[in-house]
Amino acid sequence: MVMSPPVSMPGVYVAEVSSGSQAIVGVPTAVTAFLGRTRRGPVNTPVLVTSAADFDRLFGGLHADSSVSYAVRDFFQEGGSQALVVRLFNDDDQGPEDFRWFLATVPMLVNGDVEQEVFALTAASPGGWGSGLKAWVDFDDITAETAEAIGEAGLTSADLFNLHVALADRRGEVREHETHTAVTLRAGSARALGPVLAARSALVRFSGASGRLSPTSQTAGVAIAGAFDSGRLGNSHYDTGLNALDAADIVNLICIPPDVRSGDTPPAVYAAAAAYAEKRRAMVIVDCPAAWEKVAKMGELAHIQATEVGIEGLAGRNAAVYFPRVWRTDPERGGMPDVFPTSGAIAGIYARTDAERGVWKAPAGQQATLSGIDGLDHALTDADNEVLNVRGINALRTFPHVGSVIWGARTLRGADAFSDDYQYVPVRRLALYIEESLYRGLRWAVFEPNHEMLWSQIRREVTTFLLDLTYQGAFQGGQASEAFFVQCDSTTTTQADIDQGVVNVVVGFAPVKPAEFVVIYLQLVADGGR
Repeated sequence: MVMSPPVSMPGVYVAEVSSGSQAIVGVPTAVTAFLGRTRRGPVNTPVLVTSAADFDRLFGGLHADSSVSYAVRDFFQEGGSQALVVRLFNDDDQGPEDFRWFLATVPMLVNGDVEQEVFALTAASPGGWGSGLKAWVDFDDITAETAEAIGEAGLTSADLFNLHVALADRRGEVREHETHTAVTLRAGSARALGPVLAARSALVRFSGASGRLSPTSQTAGVAIAGAFDSGRLGNSHYDTGLNALDAADIVNLICIPPDVRSGDTPPAVYAAAAAYAEKRRAMVIVDCPAAWEKVAKMGELAHIQATEVGIEGLAGRNAAVYFPRVWRTDPERGGMPDVFPTSGAIAGIYARTDAERGVWKAPAGQQATLSGIDGLDHALTDADNEVLNVRGINALRTFPHVGSVIWGARTLRGADAFSDDYQYVPVRRLALYIEESLYRGLRWAVFEPNHEMLWSQIRREVTTFLLDLTYQGAFQGGQASEAFFVQCDSTTTTQADIDQGVVNVVVGFAPVKPAEFVVIYLQLVADGGR
């Protein structure tokens, strides 16, 4: 409806008219989930990390016994920008979820007297890292004006103090330091120690007070208890981690590097991850089995099969595996060279390619270089590459004047024998991108009157979205009719569908590969189903 502007004199009047359309916005394409053991950090909770520095602060950075920490490092090094880190922890010896047995405790004592504990701190998360914690109190710059500025009735400078927390490594060298100024043990205060630490500290949490601070005494403490590291991970821990991803708004890529870098991620874990990826419209980047290197050295690559990783059937559309692993120096082991899984680096290259070219561009070729590595664990020949390619296994190759690159772009349904619609990684990822974007962009249509007016608006908005992708080069064809089609009318939505509160949308697109249409069916249901 057009609202006429108020007219009071001759002239030209302008009224803004709403189009009534709701543009479909493309979703992110490279939000990457990482599951595994880290030095520290929240357990079984997806935490968004946007830089290597973020990961260092929240999860403790590189740790020699944490292959996932190296994977996250590689992800950011290769161009990734959004990681969802899920720290897994095996505390089975103490009972399920009983992480308190693994937390370091820091009693804050007056003048070192164990009989005069004022309050206590615990490590912010379980693990042996907490044994390096120490804390102390001072009253520097705490004045009457400090209390007055806080503006709470009854709060005086005598209630306030500064808390310093330090984390030392095994050599006793301080790696991190936090200062929390003008905090108090008074419950309910805006500067109460518990809430302040919960919101701002990556190292400690408040666990209770039992005394009163005095500016004339020294109050300090060191870690004395707990601080046990996680045991090796089992399948159930990975299942818990995958389920934890339900709390994340979107997941595009999933990396689960081996718990021990020289070992393998269990096939059952990858099978579960692929099933989860199907549900979330995501891709699993699989680290190749360690044994493949021995097979390759024996010249028997023809004996390996992509299904050895544990993903079979159509679930393979949502996964890709890369061979071989890579050599790089390990700063946590004195710079010694070692062999590392590649999923984190591959995910970073996916992200970099998406940002530079689009999700429809294969994350492979001379631009898909692996930086910061010392070499590949096995040098593949053209003949080797052919053997892998027909099996749906992507090669990592080294070429003169180019370096080490990804030289394959097939999903685990990419074996020639399958002739699958989603043989190629970019085609599958483009389809997932379109599906997720349309699912989110058409939510407004749920509960709308189910008739031609609704259908025409859906057609218009989906067409606009796909036209934009066409102009960016995502599809085959010089014209829209050659690139995609959209159907949403009485032929896709019958009276029986209408009676059930269902709208059916059929979208087809011609991906940049042999010119055939890939068809997507969407169903909008009045109860919000997807």
